[in-house]
Amino acid sequence: MSHENQAIIQMDGYKLNIIRTEKYKTISIILKMNAPLVKDTVTYRALLSQVLQSSTKNYPTTTQFRTYLEDLYGANFYGSVGKKGENHIITFNLEIANEKFLSSQEPLLEKGVQLMEEVLLHPNVSDGAFQTKTVEQEKRTLKQRIQSLNDDKMKYSSNRLVEEMCKGEPYALEVNGLANQIDEITPSSLYEYYTHAIETDEIDVYVVGDVDNQVVEELFKQYLHLSPRNLQEKHTENREIKVEKVKEIKEVQDVSQGKLNVGYRTGILYGDPQYFALQVFNGIFGGFPHSKLFAEVREKNSLAYYAASRLESHKGLLIVVSGIQTENYQKTLTIINEQMEAMRKGDFSEDIISQTKAVIENQLLETLDISTGLVEVLYHDVIAKTNVDINDWINEVKKVTKDEIIEVANKVQLDTVYFLSGREVSGS
Repeated sequence: MSHENQAIIQMDGYKLNIIRTEKYKTISIILKMNAPLVKDTVTYRALLSQVLQSSTKNYPTTTQFRTYLEDLYGANFYGSVGKKGENHIITFNLEIANEKFLSSQEPLLEKGVQLMEEVLLHPNVSDGAFQTKTVEQEKRTLKQRIQSLNDDKMKYSSNRLVEEMCKGEPYALEVNGLANQIDEITPSSLYEYYTHAIETDEIDVYVVGDVDNQVVEELFKQYLHLSPRNLQEKHTENREIKVEKVKEIKEVQDVSQGKLNVGYRTGILYGDPQYFALQVFNGIFGGFPHSKLFAEVREKNSLAYYAASRLESHKGLLIVVSGIQTENYQKTLTIINEQMEAMRKGDFSEDIISQTKAVIENQLLETLDISTGLVEVLYHDVIAKTNVDINDWINEVKKVTKDEIIEVANKVQLDTVYFLSGREVSGS
């Protein structure tokens, strides 16, 4: 997706995206490192994102690093990992004050670019290894993060559905890695992987704010140089997976509230002509508070504490999540199936279509009001290797017809039903 004020410049080993806007009083510098989502490296990448943000060569302790951020008028910096389709993405986000609004003449933008370069290319390393103390501390933190995902049963059940549904596919991997791989990583093996990632990852940098494009470009030309890279041909999602038999997985744990999650294959990815109709379909089916799932499962039948659906836009999945009492499993599943059938038959009004389109537009515009949200929207294009203008997206959603929604609904295939409950439940 492109923004009318976006300039994309090919730099040494990366793309620089400058989005000039007066909407924000701060400047965001966001760097994204993309590599295939694979079992052998998923834990390395999750750990690396944390180690790189904790200290650098010039700021060798977390305290020193955070103190320097405070000196930059309370700059905010963090690293994270995520996945879009079968791409594993490390993100570093630096938010700094815009020097235009400061009484002092401190070159904050230049210092911000320098800091991003420092984090990326000058980590706290000696003798070909990261600092043992830092690595061990971040390994403990990563274990705690993975454990917290298991403790949060809403997230746990959502992850388990994807694991079962996408078994044998990279997408089944959790972005934070595998707990049983963490102890195997050493300071030297992590550094070895870091050097590989710096040389081979697809890297995109975004600068968002009230900036001068030429100044930004010159700063990055001065400070950030990466080696040229021959990016591997992107893995193409197999969107035509045919569901031979619906999987039904039931798991029992000590939980008070059951989690019923249902996974569907849509066969439609971001960038496809039918993607806009899929968005409207999802909004009517379960994406918003006015949707069928919310109205029928929660409001009308009082079966769920929550019931909603979401799209995995770069994998072609539709995921339904709900929290219910164990005894309501079969009844809830039946109603979910009935609502999908209603979508296939066109059992929805023009009014709800219009309402859904308006909500999609408002949601998109709200996302663009935040610099990080704007970058996430723009980054869709990098993953999908396409170029969709933001205004075109809104206009294409507005043009979606009822027949197009029905056509999309009839492409959606039920794949996996996953139920986490506090006791055994009968029925199928």
